Amino acid sequence: MSRINRRALLLHSGSAVVASSTTATALGAEPPSRDQEPSSYLRALIEAHKTAYAEFGKSLHELGGGSGDPVRASRQEERALLAICGYPAVGEGDRLAKARYLLEIEARGELDLAEHMQSVLRSTIWKG
Repeated sequence: MSRINRRALLLHSGSAVVASSTTATALGAEPPSRDQEPSSYLRALIEAHKTAYAEFGKSLHELGGGSGDPVRASRQEERALLAICGYPAVGEGDRLAKARYLLEIEARGELDLAEHMQSVLRSTIWKG
């Protein structure tokens, strides 16, 4: 049985269901200390993805009204997510924040393209 996700619903059936937002479960780790805070750049990437994801959801709700463009919104959300996947987290704070955020996305079934995994794996290759 194939896994149904929002992209498949949008592109193949012409209708869509917005995935409910779930909160991440605690990973059993202590809160990050000051030296483990994520960089401002990674925080900006995450905020950009959250905004793009919200816009995508909004465009799906407006699908019948004609004012939203779900295909364009999906592409923007996808680019924002790929930017996070490809971000080369170097410091402990960035690694933790990136991993936690991507685990949230994966728990919703949204980390579903081969490009996601390829980008994550490439981001771990040290290029120094």
